[in-house]
Amino acid sequence: MAIVAGEITPALSPEAELAPVTLDRPVRTDLETSIPKPYMARGLVAPDTEHPNGTPGHMHHNMSVLQQHCAFFDQDNNGIIYPWETYTGFRQIGFNVIASLVMAILINVGLSYPTLPGWFPSPFFPIYLCNIHKAKHGSDSGTYDTEGRYMPVNFENMFSKYGRAFPDKLTLRELWNMTEGNREAYDFFGWVANKFEWALLYILARDPDGFVSKEAIRRCFDGSLFEYCANMQRRDQRKMK
Repeated sequence: MAIVAGEITPALSPEAELAPVTLDRPVRTDLETSIPKPYMARGLVAPDTEHPNGTPGHMHHNMSVLQQHCAFFDQDNNGIIYPWETYTGFRQIGFNVIASLVMAILINVGLSYPTLPGWFPSPFFPIYLCNIHKAKHGSDSGTYDTEGRYMPVNFENMFSKYGRAFPDKLTLRELWNMTEGNREAYDFFGWVANKFEWALLYILARDPDGFVSKEAIRRCFDGSLFEYCANMQRRDQRKMK
């Protein structure tokens, strides 16, 4: 429960005794001590309690956080992501040929049409970054709002609600529980897309103990994780030569 001047105040309590789920999935009530206005959507950066100003050294280029998440796959920086660019991006971060091909098809086929500037579909399945917010699906964590901004409070609440083993990392089971908890009624596309995205992140960013760290997840949201993984892959390839 929220506490003001040493007293429990029901008006500010995030819990309701007759709704057990509010007790089982607690939310953070202390974020303003480390993040200024954590309830305010951020357009350019992805802060958390350890990085209130976002990722150090990461350039936002005046793109929304959702656009930054996708921009790594825009290989020629023209604001349009074609399937072959998605394929190239996945290869750069370490996925094999078959996985990269499958993901390029699924992602571009699934996300292209909502982002198109007109009504007619394109046989090349481009994804337009300027309209990427229109491709945001439901049943997600709410860390992106409907305009592609970043919500610090929703990001932090992922870990307070579902991080049982550690407060700053999630297991595969906890990720599964989170996707189940975020399900919205009859949102079949969102159910599948949400699990697909988190499964990809788990494959990409899990540590040797099977955890995905809070930092890796945060950097996935602003896209800097992909740049990091690509740099690591290039470094490993140079060592092998």
